[in-house]
Amino acid sequence: MSTIEQTTRLSDADRSDGQAVKVSVVIPCLNEAETIERCVRRALEVLSGQGYQAEVVVSDNGSEDGSADIAKAAGALVVHEPQRGYGSAYLAGFAASAGDYIVMADADLTYDFGDIPRFVAELDRGADLVMGDRMRGIQPGAMPWLHRYVGNPILSGILNLFFRVGIRDAHCGMRALRRDVLPRLDLRTTGMEFASEMVVRAGKARLAIAELPIDYHPREGESKLSSFRDGWRHLRFLLVHSPNWLFIFPGAVMAFVGALVALTVLTELPVLGREWDLHSMVAGALLMIVGTQVLALGLCAHAYGTYFMGEKDPWFDRMRDRFRLEHGLSLGAVVAGAGFAIAAVIVGIWVNRGFGALGEERLAVLAAALIIVGIQIFFSSFLLSIIGLRRRR
Repeated sequence: MSTIEQTTRLSDADRSDGQAVKVSVVIPCLNEAETIERCVRRALEVLSGQGYQAEVVVSDNGSEDGSADIAKAAGALVVHEPQRGYGSAYLAGFAASAGDYIVMADADLTYDFGDIPRFVAELDRGADLVMGDRMRGIQPGAMPWLHRYVGNPILSGILNLFFRVGIRDAHCGMRALRRDVLPRLDLRTTGMEFASEMVVRAGKARLAIAELPIDYHPREGESKLSSFRDGWRHLRFLLVHSPNWLFIFPGAVMAFVGALVALTVLTELPVLGREWDLHSMVAGALLMIVGTQVLALGLCAHAYGTYFMGEKDPWFDRMRDRFRLEHGLSLGAVVAGAGFAIAAVIVGIWVNRGFGALGEERLAVLAAALIIVGIQIFFSSFLLSIIGLRRRR
């Protein structure tokens, strides 16, 4: 559990001017003894001339080099968060802060605390979340080429593709937000993916997001970032929070391609100058089955997100209002029934030939695939209905 070691702020009732804290600068800290004092003093210096009450909160994440004591001596409120992680540190800092606005910045001097008033001004203009954009202000040696040209552009591009937030630099560590949007964001992650989570949830909540170009300076001290591990955590978060891209689209493509291949084989249409045969039919059937299963998983993921996590998805909401359990059961029964009908035809042919050799392998594969797909649809419909029992009418 987080504990506050020191607070330099006064309660609103004790202030001579009666002003509440407007801005809290929250700085996560893990073994930043070389830089934390300069960060705190610079932030306090910038805030002192702005005409509003402000504070600096340092969220110490288990430092062993005296960082917490240094921050305390420099005039910061220090909160101890024993659970390691970038997100854990920020969640503890948010809980300990008192400002109506929260400005976030790292403790390694990569960001200029002189930019704080610019972020506050954007919030004053009505923005709910203000993101820094480092990409046009990267100083020499400040960002490894792998992060600058590969990691950050790819992850930011995926985030924008999945969630349409229009942010150029989705992983900038300097940002600001209104305290009153925190309940809507419902931030939960404890690691580096916290940076992505904030942007994703802001986009889903339709918050007003602004972006400011800022400079990014070479860090001082040892970096805590693990490129591949933390990059994967960001990508994993984006995928699991986007069932359409993780399940629905891939599943639909597989099912469609599988059906197309099966139809091509059955009609003996030449493709690429040759006719496809049994092996292609097996591959098409496999794609149909796997695609249907992945689609079903995607719908279940949507249902879970909607009923248990408060997610909003207009597409899923429309499908939920239009289709009921009985629709899924009927579709599954029709597809499986078609498979059984084809199987009956094959049996009839076999009987007609005196139970001799059969040469209907392609029809047999199609029948098996349709039966499996129909059963998947039938029971997946029941599973969706069970998940939907939580729905509030």
